[in-house]
Amino acid sequence: MHTKHQLVHRDLKLENILVHHGLQLKIADFGFATFRKITKLEDYKGTRTYMAPEIKEFKIYDGRKSDVFSLGVILFIMVVGTFPFEEAKKGDKYYDYILEENYQKYWEKVITDPKLQLTENFKNLVSSMFSHDPEKRPDIEQVISHPWMEE
Repeated sequence: MHTKHQLVHRDLKLENILVHHGLQLKIADFGFATFRKITKLEDYKGTRTYMAPEIKEFKIYDGRKSDVFSLGVILFIMVVGTFPFEEAKKGDKYYDYILEENYQKYWEKVITDPKLQLTENFKNLVSSMFSHDPEKRPDIEQVISHPWMEE
C-alpha cells in the first residue's frame, strides 16, 4: 500500500483488519485514505487510541509514519492483549515514559502479567514504532524485515 501504490490509510485499527480464508489479512475502511501529498498531510484523521502524536499535535505529518505508529498499537494489542497507552500524548502515564525514552520503565509498568514473556526483539520493534519522533520510526519495509518477524 505504501510503496507500491503510495497510499496511506490513516485509520488503521483492529476493527479495520479482516481475517479471510487461510488467515489472510485484509485492510478495510479506506474512508480516510489518501494518495495525495502523503508525506505532508495536515488533516486530523484517525482514531484517538491508535493515532500518532504528530497528528494530535496538529503538525504536518508523513502518513506512512503515522500508519506505522498505528500498526505498532495493533501489534501490541495482538501480542499483549491490552492497549499500550490511552493516547499518545504528553500526560498519558504510559506514553510519558516513551516521551522520556525510558523504555525499561515503560515495559515494567505496562506488562503486569508475570507469565507474559516478551522478547527483546519485540520490545525493540514496538518501541521504535511508538517513537514520538516520526523520523525515528521504521518504515514498513524495516518493520517487515525486523528480527522479531523471524522469531
